[in-house]
Amino acid sequence: MKSFLKFNPLSNNTNKDPNVILFHTDALMDKKQKNFIQGNNSIKICVGKKKDFKDNFDENLELPATIKEINAIVENTSAKKKFSKNSSIKIKSYLLNKNEKKLSKLNDFIILTEKEVHLLELFLKNKNPMSKDKIFSLVWNYSSDADTHTVETHIYRLRKKIIDKFTDENFILNNKEGYYL
Repeated sequence: MKSFLKFNPLSNNTNKDPNVILFHTDALMDKKQKNFIQGNNSIKICVGKKKDFKDNFDENLELPATIKEINAIVENTSAKKKFSKNSSIKIKSYLLNKNEKKLSKLNDFIILTEKEVHLLELFLKNKNPMSKDKIFSLVWNYSSDADTHTVETHIYRLRKKIIDKFTDENFILNNKEGYYL
């Protein structure tokens, strides 16, 4: 646990994108401070009386609070946001939620298997087409000598899910060199 927190008042803040903004509900009454708070992607922790919490922020902290409580909320909120960010990946016009194994677009989604998530991550990391043997080796950890249609079957099923739900026939593409996004 950190034994201290470093604070910079908003009015003197030279860092345009702080990691965490800890502010009192009174700050929302000042238009400049409210715009600063709402206008960036920092973690926002609102401090004040429970009855004064109006907007949705990452966390609300009711006063009075100890430094230990403030520190715990900052660390927990930061960890949650980092975990959430790492679990969501943008692929084309879709969002892949690795934790929920969902591929979504607007309000529609499909549920994926663990192997389908691995396939999408592999395609996303490799910009060039990947051969069936390379995919088989990296996703299934098998020798490329094995004679199986596992890769084609999984890609076929994943394409079918995407076409059935999103009518997107160009999500996973292939050419003579292999498969790609």
